[in-house]
Amino acid sequence: MRAPIDRGTAAGCGGRVRTLETAIERLLFGSRWLLAPFYLGLALAVFVLLGKFLQELMHFLPAATRGTEKEAILGILTLVDLSLVANLLIIVIFSGYESFVSKLDVGDHVDRPDWMGKVSFSGLKLKLFGSLVAISGIDLLKVFMNLSDVTDRQLAWKVGIHVTFVISGVLFALMDRLAETRTGGEH
Repeated sequence: MRAPIDRGTAAGCGGRVRTLETAIERLLFGSRWLLAPFYLGLALAVFVLLGKFLQELMHFLPAATRGTEKEAILGILTLVDLSLVANLLIIVIFSGYESFVSKLDVGDHVDRPDWMGKVSFSGLKLKLFGSLVAISGIDLLKVFMNLSDVTDRQLAWKVGIHVTFVISGVLFALMDRLAETRTGGEH
């Protein structure tokens, strides 16, 4: 034989459970702000890269005028490599912040990039892989320009890593395309 249910107690308990559930959900939703220091740290990393870029530029300028063509090309590739990494950081900062923390409220600022606010997590992954492939490709080009300084084993590893980035990027793109097709474009 079951004891009769006191409706007042059940309703009171349900109200407390709902209040607790709401508090937990608000706490979890608010915890997204814990990511903000990560994005600020990445912005600081862009400043560090700027310092490295300027340092490389100061090494490059004299070498470009007095060095060989090969040294000039390697210097330029290093500068391009640093700028691609900085671009990658900006993409991660803007897209990650907008995807996981809060929308960037810059209004209709004339300098607002077209892609800002439109890059989904899926698009972010593809941009990330595209940047990694470009950075890896530049590094590989540097190696090809200095083949005499690289062992066959080192070259094989560099090519293998580059091919891995390319294949991974293609597979991510295919998976996203399949997921988009299966959900009817709701991605």
